[in-house]
Amino acid sequence: QAQVLQSGGGSVQPGETLKLSCKISGFGIDYRGVGWFRRAPGKAREAIGCIAIGGDTYYVDSVKGRFTLSVDRAASEVFLQMANLRPDDTAVYYCAASKWNLPGTSENVYDSWGQGVQVTVSS
Repeated sequence: QAQVLQSGGGSVQPGETLKLSCKISGFGIDYRGVGWFRRAPGKAREAIGCIAIGGDTYYVDSVKGRFTLSVDRAASEVFLQMANLRPDDTAVYYCAASKWNLPGTSENVYDSWGQGVQVTVSS
């Protein structure tokens, strides 16, 4: 399994922007895709989107146009930039590594998970 280390997160006001980072050991060697998920209070974990090592991305409708995934191959790092944040974006955010190129939204294709970071959006 890969080592997955997340950073970023915090508390922001509605409409603000936040950027999360996910560093994956072996990215580009054994692992070629990264997915992002979140768990809001009292809800099941849900997928946000995913990115392939080549930069192809997929987003779920609820974040499309507000969230942007990017990859720094040299640093084995993936970023999730979240703009125009809303209170209902409050959740613990997770990234996960997959050996698939554009893994999709099923948790079954991810075998290495980050520790999760808290994002709170509140006025």
